[in-house]
Amino acid sequence: MSYGIKLKVWGDYACFTRPEMKVERVSYDVITPSAARGILEAIYWKPSISWIIDRIHVFNHIRFDNIRRNELARKLALRTVKKAMNDGYSPVETFIEDDRQQRAAMVLRKVCYAIEAHFDFRGEEDNIAAKHKDIFERRARKGKCFHQPYFGCREFPANFELLEGDIPSSKLTGNKDLGWMLHDIDFENNMEARFFRPVMRDGIIDIPRFRDEEVKA
Repeated sequence: MSYGIKLKVWGDYACFTRPEMKVERVSYDVITPSAARGILEAIYWKPSISWIIDRIHVFNHIRFDNIRRNELARKLALRTVKKAMNDGYSPVETFIEDDRQQRAAMVLRKVCYAIEAHFDFRGEEDNIAAKHKDIFERRARKGKCFHQPYFGCREFPANFELLEGDIPSSKLTGNKDLGWMLHDIDFENNMEARFFRPVMRDGIIDIPRFRDEEVKA
C-alpha cells in the first residue's frame, strides 16, 4: 500500500493478556493487533491519522514462561477520581506498599515480530500521506519514540527497527489456528471489545479490517 510501513520488534518477554482471565494474567500466543498499533503510536502518533495493522510476521517459536509479578490488589476508587475532578485539589493516589499483591503470570519469552501496517486519515486536514510516512520512517530509523514501546505490560519493553527491504522468512512452518483473539477496542461504541479468529500460516497472520464481518463483538 502507498502508506505502508514495515517494522521489526523484539524483546525478552511479552504479555498480551487474555481478557477472560480475571485474576492471573495469561498471554495470547502472539501479539494482538491493538498491541501492535500501540507500538506504532509510541513511535509516531498524530490525531489526523489512524494506524491499521495489515499483517504480523512471527519469527520465533512460541514459548511460555511462568513468573510472579507485583501488582495492585485493587483499582483506584471511582469516587476518588470524581472528587478530584470536582474540587480540583483532592489527591488521586495509591501506595503500592499498602496494596501490593503477588500474582502469577504466564508470559511469552524471546518474542520477535514484523508488523506490516498502513494509515488512514481521520479527516480532510493534514492529509499529506508522504509527509506522515517519511516522519514515521525517519523516527523509526533513528530509534525515536514518544514513549518506550512495550509488549502488553510496561515492564516488557519492545526494541524496534525499521525494515526497508524484504521481510525475512519466519522459522515457523505450517498452519496454526490461534483461537479467538482480541482485535481492538471500539472506542466509538461504548468501549466494546471486538474479536477475530486468526490463523498463522508459515509464521504470517493476515489481519482483517476492524469493521469486517469476521470481526465479532
